Amino acid sequence: MKLLMIYAERFAYETNQKNLESAPDMEESRVITNAILACIHSEAEDEEQEKKVREKLVKNIKWLAGKLKTKRVILHSFAHLSESKASPEFTKALFDAVQAKLENAEYEVWQTPFGYFLNLELQAPGFSLARVFKSL
Repeated sequence: MKLLMIYAERFAYETNQKNLESAPDMEESRVITNAILACIHSEAEDEEQEKKVREKLVKNIKWLAGKLKTKRVILHSFAHLSESKASPEFTKALFDAVQAKLENAEYEVWQTPFGYFLNLELQAPGFSLARVFKSL
C-alpha cells in the first residue's frame, strides 16, 4: 500500500467521469476544510494481509491527525502511486473498514466517490508535516 497524506486547509471535489462500471451513478460535490487528505493506493499484495494493512493505515492517519490537531479525514482512492493494484472490491471494502474504525475513535470521515474521476481543488500549507508519504 502507498499512502500520501496532505493536510488540506481546503479540499473540494466534484464528480466528473465514472471510471468503474460497478460504481453507482451519482453527481456529487463537496468542500471540506482542515482535514487530512489520505490518498491511498491499495496494491495486489495487500489483499493477502488485509488486517495488517488496515491497522497500519489507521495508525498512520491517526498519527498525522494528532500531530496536526485535527480529527477530520478524507479517504481518497489514488491508484497512481504504484503499478500493482488491488481489486476495486478489496479497496472499497478496506476504505469502509477504515472509515468505521476512525469514526469509532470519534473522527469525522469522508470518502470521495469511489469509481470516479473527480475535479479537484486543494489548498495546502507549506510546512513539512503538511505532506507525508508512506509505503505500508
